[in-house]
Amino acid sequence: MQVQTAQSDQELEDVFRIRRTVFVDEQGVSEEEEYDEHDPTASHILVSYNGEPAGTGRVRLIGDTAKLERICVLLEHRKHGIGAAVTTALEEEGLRQGAVKAKLHGQTQAAPFYSKLGYETVSDVFHEAGIPHVIMTKKLK
Repeated sequence: MQVQTAQSDQELEDVFRIRRTVFVDEQGVSEEEEYDEHDPTASHILVSYNGEPAGTGRVRLIGDTAKLERICVLLEHRKHGIGAAVTTALEEEGLRQGAVKAKLHGQTQAAPFYSKLGYETVSDVFHEAGIPHVIMTKKLK
């Protein structure tokens, strides 16, 4: 497994292709909702598995909080620890940028996964892009 910050045009194309496959094609999120004004300034993580782009996520610093977003793994690469690798890399990038805590809007079906990584649910269920989510937080320092 290779974990890196996506920087080249090809790496960013891989990031957006993974997000399109998971969120737009698989989950039915509109492209208008999936791609937003934060993409150009966020730090994007790309994880490859057996040489193939497999998972991604992005992080933005908001105050002292790393906001983890768009975490996803291609269906054929799930259950290999890639989601955890993406999340850990986003947390590490947040720490490098000065964050002391992390926050994410996790889909309710993924909340148990994030709980195993140390996140606590701090909200009631709400909907984003028609999908139920909860806000989850974790202290980083």
